[in-house]
Amino acid sequence: MELAWLAAAIIIAWFWLDSLRVRELAVLAGRRAAEQCELQFLDESVACSKLWLGRDSAGQMRLLRTYRFEVSDTGSERLACSLTLLGDRVEKIDMPPYRDNVVQLH
Repeated sequence: MELAWLAAAIIIAWFWLDSLRVRELAVLAGRRAAEQCELQFLDESVACSKLWLGRDSAGQMRLLRTYRFEVSDTGSERLACSLTLLGDRVEKIDMPPYRDNVVQLH
């Protein structure tokens, strides 16, 4: 019984430390995406909104996490964005169209 508690504590500690590391990767990826689009990365943070399992290209099971963050083109309006990481690799970044990157058809 004590070994089961110890194993559970080790798994929880590993998950917590891994989540902190991957969250930092998500912050860097969100900041980089905002800079590439010439947007402000607001609040310098991301929030995990979804966690599930997925397979990488080698077929290995990895944690698939989706993080939400916000950017702004003017500083006054907030645009909701998200990014998805499979393990520690960015799989997808979703940023909505905003005023400066939408082509107007006449």
